[in-house]
Amino acid sequence: MTQRLYANDAYRCRFEAQVVEELTWDGRPAVVLDQTGFYPESGGQPGDRGTLGEIQVIDVVKREGDKAVVHVLSEPIPDRYVQGEVDWQRRFDHMQQHTGQHILSAALDRRLHAATVGFHLGTSSSTIDLDVSGLTMEDVVAAETLANKVVWDDRPIAIELLDRGTPETYDVDPPDDVTGPIRLLIIAGARGRGQSPPFDVNPCGGTHVARTGEVGTIKIVDLERRGSETRVTFVCGERALRDYREKHDTLTALASRMTVGYRELDLAIQRLQDERRELRRTERALRQDLLDLQSDQLLATAEARGPYRVVGQVWPDRSPDDLRTLARKLVDHSAVVALLFSVDDRTHCCFARAQALDLNVNELLQQACQRLGGKGGGRPNVAQGSAPATPLGDIKDLLEELLEELEHA
Repeated sequence: MTQRLYANDAYRCRFEAQVVEELTWDGRPAVVLDQTGFYPESGGQPGDRGTLGEIQVIDVVKREGDKAVVHVLSEPIPDRYVQGEVDWQRRFDHMQQHTGQHILSAALDRRLHAATVGFHLGTSSSTIDLDVSGLTMEDVVAAETLANKVVWDDRPIAIELLDRGTPETYDVDPPDDVTGPIRLLIIAGARGRGQSPPFDVNPCGGTHVARTGEVGTIKIVDLERRGSETRVTFVCGERALRDYREKHDTLTALASRMTVGYRELDLAIQRLQDERRELRRTERALRQDLLDLQSDQLLATAEARGPYRVVGQVWPDRSPDDLRTLARKLVDHSAVVALLFSVDDRTHCCFARAQALDLNVNELLQQACQRLGGKGGGRPNVAQGSAPATPLGDIKDLLEELLEELEHA
């Protein structure tokens, strides 16, 4: 069994070891050592990275069965005795995030009675899954405040091995996959007179800081409802600083563009939204006036085709909504049939007829769509369809054929 140096000293990043097994892992060379400072991926925490001699360690995993720590390498290792070095920046980041998770989970349980049922340490943020749903940012403020108070108290953090054969000192549920002593993470209670109970005691095999102050700020950045659970996204330490910088830079840039102070940005955005809503109302009213005018102009061009007065028109770049609105305005007049087309990235068509007319424009539309290679449908009095973009000249030819058909109806 490999001696796991990180279990007793998470700050140790250099060590010497002997190769006891060489193997291939997912097509890559790999080794097992007699002792290692590399943490393998497990418990929601990614594995360490670093080097063995001059060789890059690109993954560290725990092998099922014998639980050996497998170091996956960029290339085969030539020596039996190696010097290992763990990437300290990555290790310390993971220590901050994982310890921060324990503090935040305990705070959420204390303030909201929300138990943690899942944890994942990501590359830019981490997540906790809680056994309650529907939480809001307002709900979690008190827990976030408590978690940061524990950080500011700079409380000591201890690792203790609890033998399964001894009376239980702490009220914890031992992991099902652990057969030996249980490794406990113990975060000290509040300072003051008397013996304060621990803030949190939890079984955990991960790497952690020695004092809560090293976690830095803990910030919840997002909540997501996931069925009967809530996913809490958070950042700690240097990640929290980066998150603050990015948001501060964005806020400052937006305030500069709005020519206001950042504290006035919310009011400035509200004013813009109000102005936009008013402009949209004005635009809709003007558009209706324009469509009324255009429908009157189109009506003046109506041709007598058999028993019908037909308005046939082809436009470039006219929206389907405009076609539908114009068609309905036109057929408010007796004996009018509207056959309207437009072409942008597709061909759009809308056919309509006055309510009193005995004509099924849906049949005409199906005929047109078949010719154009498109689809559409509707009722006998109004129908709409679309097809691949078609040259305007071809559509005008189609329109003329439809007009002749109506003339001989």
